Amino acid sequence: MSHLDSYGSIEPRGRDRTARPAALPWPERELEPGARVRHAYADQPVATWTPQEYDDGARPDDQPTLVPGHPDFERAWSTDPVSPVTPDPYRQPPQADPNPPYPADPDPDGDPGQRAAGPVPAPQRPPGRWRGRRRPVRGGGSSAGHGRPSRAGRNLPAAIMVGLALGVLIVVPLFLSLEAFVVVLAVAVAIGIWEMVRAVRAADAHPPMVPLIAGGVITIGLAWWSGPDALTLGLLVTLLATAVWRLADGFANLGRDLVAAAMIAVYVPFLAGFAALLAAVPDDGHLRVVVTLVAVVLSDTGGYAAGANFGKRPMAPTISPKKSWEGFAGSVTAAALGSALLLWLLFDVAPWWGALFGMAVSVAAVLGDLGESMIKRDLRIKDMSNLLPGHGGLMDRLDSILFAVPTAYLLLAVFVPVVG
Repeated sequence: MSHLDSYGSIEPRGRDRTARPAALPWPERELEPGARVRHAYADQPVATWTPQEYDDGARPDDQPTLVPGHPDFERAWSTDPVSPVTPDPYRQPPQADPNPPYPADPDPDGDPGQRAAGPVPAPQRPPGRWRGRRRPVRGGGSSAGHGRPSRAGRNLPAAIMVGLALGVLIVVPLFLSLEAFVVVLAVAVAIGIWEMVRAVRAADAHPPMVPLIAGGVITIGLAWWSGPDALTLGLLVTLLATAVWRLADGFANLGRDLVAAAMIAVYVPFLAGFAALLAAVPDDGHLRVVVTLVAVVLSDTGGYAAGANFGKRPMAPTISPKKSWEGFAGSVTAAALGSALLLWLLFDVAPWWGALFGMAVSVAAVLGDLGESMIKRDLRIKDMSNLLPGHGGLMDRLDSILFAVPTAYLLLAVFVPVVG
């Protein structure tokens, strides 16, 4: 017997021209092999939706829920034979066979003719083409009673609360005590190094964590106390200490571990050290940090708003499929307008120079975000950790800032003269 054909024929088609069993374990045992089966939705036109159309509400509200296990699904695969005679409404449903044709869990050591105790598995429906309306079912979806996540795929309320808490933790020390800000920066660097070391283990790289964290904290302190030359010195000391520590464990995978350690040392403490350089500028260091952070926030917000509403052309589909050129334009525009106003109010810089500053910081922030996305894609991980609810890891929030801070430091050194 061939499977049920949705085009009105029971003859096999294409790749389905294979031998079929003589009988199938259908729920109604009085149904003879080869009988026609009525489809509840056979007269309805076939309609399909893409995931985007389904999310936008293209599916009508009266569309049945065609999910295995749902009553609509079972009615769609009704096994009542097609007949001009009206079916008897008083027909009793078929009773379960007390002696199923096969055991649920045969005993390999016992008598082959004996059935093992236990429930009999449900009969499988024969393969066939589905004539009902289709819709994507992803992770249970709304048919499973779960709420839809945000477009970013994260817990939006938790993300907002954590973002506000991080902003307060950074901004408040800037205006109360710059030393406290440097301590917060050093702690953030230590956490970022810890996340990166754990993440690269997915690539079978095991850089030593202790010298990297110690060297990263020292690098931040040297940049705060002695300037750019001390920042470079701190990086060299970190690399040297890491190499010596790793050599003590032998030469197996030495090259891979040292390359990973060098990447982490440059990516996290060295780039973050420019934030300490910004804060160390006399009299207005805290304002320089503020305008940099505001430019990054405006870039992220403008990119999200433009991408979510107008994004159509992907910017880097192999690295970050959700980023679009429309979102990138929104990032640059928002950062340029906000920075032009903010630098004019705080530093009396011409608006066009402020706009140039915002555009450069926005481009650097987007490159930083893409850079970490590429690292995570190579490591086949979604987030660096689950430390921050709704955000992932701390490095998932610092990725754009780490690239933006050196850019802001260099541009502000040119646009804004040092006071004092």
